[in-house]
Amino acid sequence: MSALTLERILTLFEEYVRQTGLRLDVLLIGRLALYAYGSSEAQTDDVDAELRQDVERVGAFLKQHGIPSNLSENISGWSIVSLPPGYRDRSKILHERESLRVAVLEPADFIISKLRRGTEQDFADAEFVARRYGVTAEAIQAAADSAVVASPKDTALFVFRKAVVLFLQRLVQQA
Repeated sequence: MSALTLERILTLFEEYVRQTGLRLDVLLIGRLALYAYGSSEAQTDDVDAELRQDVERVGAFLKQHGIPSNLSENISGWSIVSLPPGYRDRSKILHERESLRVAVLEPADFIISKLRRGTEQDFADAEFVARRYGVTAEAIQAAADSAVVASPKDTALFVFRKAVVLFLQRLVQQA
């Protein structure tokens, strides 16, 4: 399967809205969102997104078009580590039509979403966004602290805090 592009998924979302007559409110995350942040090198074949409604129906629609998806009404719940509270309110509108709204996370929130998982690819994606948008170490630390406070108490928070420290060290060393 070839890489999924932002243009292709926006076209499919428009088609979904036309076919169903339903409103669609999407918050893109993951590697597909990197296109919106200005990356021309992001490669993905799936859609990771938060939807306000119709998760199963949109998932089935994407599957009919050969596109795997990870969809949820609450992406903050994808990890023990919550996203910083208010992430939906801070999201940036990427594409808006009469019945379709597509947004992406504010850069610091996107970075936290990547550090929650913490793979090398996630670190690279987070670093790209941090450098591209000039997100400071202080802003990243504040977002991480906010995420930790909002999260259930769990030993996974130790791993997340360590990932944040390592990521911030990486940012400073490669500056």
